[in-house]
Amino acid sequence: MTKSIPQALNQAINSILKPLLSCVLVLLLTTACVTTGLATAPSSPWVPVPLNISSNPLDVAFTDSQHGFLVGSNRLVMETNDGGNSWVERAINLPAEENFRLISVDFLGDEGWIAGQPGLLLHSDDAGQNWTRLLLDTKLPGDPYLINAIGPNKAELATTVGAIYRSSDSGKSWQAEVSDAAGAVRDLRRSPDGSYVSVSGLGNFFSTWSPGDQVWQPHNRVSSQRVQTMGFQPSGALWMVTRGAQLRFNPDGSNPEEWSKPVIPITNGYGYLDMAWDPNGTIWTGGGNGTLLSSIDGGSHWQRDGVGTATPSNFTRLLFLEDGKGFALGERGTLLRWVSPASTEIL
Repeated sequence: MTKSIPQALNQAINSILKPLLSCVLVLLLTTACVTTGLATAPSSPWVPVPLNISSNPLDVAFTDSQHGFLVGSNRLVMETNDGGNSWVERAINLPAEENFRLISVDFLGDEGWIAGQPGLLLHSDDAGQNWTRLLLDTKLPGDPYLINAIGPNKAELATTVGAIYRSSDSGKSWQAEVSDAAGAVRDLRRSPDGSYVSVSGLGNFFSTWSPGDQVWQPHNRVSSQRVQTMGFQPSGALWMVTRGAQLRFNPDGSNPEEWSKPVIPITNGYGYLDMAWDPNGTIWTGGGNGTLLSSIDGGSHWQRDGVGTATPSNFTRLLFLEDGKGFALGERGTLLRWVSPASTEIL
């Protein structure tokens, strides 16, 4: 049976228009992903710190205003005696055949702790000059993920499945703080008051825990976008970074189910990996391909940071310490040091 003229014409039009419309759609999507209409701040408070290493720095902590340690992948341990202006590698007595990922470090005065994977926990009582490896129970749920010094001879350890333990005898023994772990986590943070928030391994939900709770409280994610990472605002309320380069803020901290509308500072094809507040109240977020943005009005307006843009790395962690120090940690030995805009420090 031969086709009618309208049918044949219709098919001919479709054969021409469909590829054309597909090209237009691809062009529009591509253009949206490379939007660069965000102003660059006239100056930057960040200073690059050369480490001359290929490992990834993962955490920083200080014993006093000048002396501190940086840890990272491939057994990385570095030490500073000038407030983080310069760093030198330190060797720690660990089995040569084991390649540890040192993920967390914390100090309270001269007493320090380092948590690593797989199954590593180190303790120092002399400001990190000597480190003792502590034996962990082989039945410990998960791997060490986060260590916090909470008092003399006291520490709190959280694992990759959300188990939380406390020690009051310099790590010789540990007591469980939760009766049931949260499950595999991709991110886990602790607030100054001892509360935790964790993001599930797939990013499809998050959980909260407060001191005294027997179990974690699970919460559904607020949109179809999977959760990337979460943490605590200076007020104690939560913040959230999701896929699709979206930021969200919990209004007051009383209800973890309430969230702001998504904030999308810029769509450049790269996601955000962390968020933090500097001592002056500026919000910072960092992510892929040198993405480092700031907001001085609570997230309503954003600016690019010029030093971040010029840094060929992914910013994986932003840290602002209690004494006013700040660091942006990136991949392959990338480290930026924050200098307060009000500081008179000579760079």
